[in-house]
Amino acid sequence: MEDRILMAHGAGGRLSHELVVHLINCLSTACRNNLDDASVVPGAERLAFTTDSFVVTPLFFPGGDVGRLAVCGTVNDLAMSGATALYLSLSLIIEEGLPLVELTRVATSIREAALEARVYIVTGDTKVVPHGAADKLFINTAGLGTVPEGINISGAFARPGDAIILSGSIGDHGTAVMAQREGLRFSGDLSSDCAPLNNLVAAMMTVCPNIHTLRDPTRGGLATTLNEIAHQSNVNIVIEESAVPINPPVQAMCSLLGLDPFYVANEGKLVAFVPEEKAGEVVAAMRHERYGAQAEIIGAVNAQPATRVTLRTPLGTTRVLPMLAGDLLPRIC
Repeated sequence: MEDRILMAHGAGGRLSHELVVHLINCLSTACRNNLDDASVVPGAERLAFTTDSFVVTPLFFPGGDVGRLAVCGTVNDLAMSGATALYLSLSLIIEEGLPLVELTRVATSIREAALEARVYIVTGDTKVVPHGAADKLFINTAGLGTVPEGINISGAFARPGDAIILSGSIGDHGTAVMAQREGLRFSGDLSSDCAPLNNLVAAMMTVCPNIHTLRDPTRGGLATTLNEIAHQSNVNIVIEESAVPINPPVQAMCSLLGLDPFYVANEGKLVAFVPEEKAGEVVAAMRHERYGAQAEIIGAVNAQPATRVTLRTPLGTTRVLPMLAGDLLPRIC
């Protein structure tokens, strides 16, 4: 840990992980120490509860905006625990001077995303702060959903022998936001993949109720998410580079800027760890859904060496994929 908070502490990589662990240690028995994005609450009816904040800049980008991002991000965190999202809270921190037309556009996008995800916004709050005290608009959400009996999904449940499934191409959101922010233009379309994944997860659980792990690889990208799972489950993960879909405009931008698409943020993709014998059925079910049409088996889980993620290249060589250490792109979500 550094003596002061850095922008890199919000990037989703190693420093973010250390910050979360530090905060959990400070809170000690006041929180449950599982590091998943949504926590399943025991009781007569199993509930999943999550919270998130959204500070993306710019507010609007190809494929989405801060409003759609807020709904989809919260719904997806619930879905990654196997929960059916039901209700959201919505709190807005608005900077003085924000054009009303922009706020209206964001609110309309929130409504459309909630209708698509079939969730209700049931409570919220609005605060206005002086000009310069925020950057246009920040959104905080909380989400509540129910978890069916028999569904137990966590980053700690990946097992040797599991197949690893990716729902589609990586790096779309991060490159779209970066291009919009910096005014970059490419021959192909760069568009965020921001999408609610709850219907996709429901289809997956229909054919495989015993999915071990689900995660949406947001900040820090696919590589960082896989490292988090490898550490939580104490397993070795091997990924086939040629099996991971990357859209040509994303690959072009990453090549031009010297970025690795495995570390670029996504907002409408998931990675699943399922028993090997069910992998084919799960992929088939995913490909029938709008947001799973590109689903592929991209790797497998081994026992040793534990807590390592390895990428096998098309040439047959291997390289270790470590957790993101620095700040690839701040304020991506």
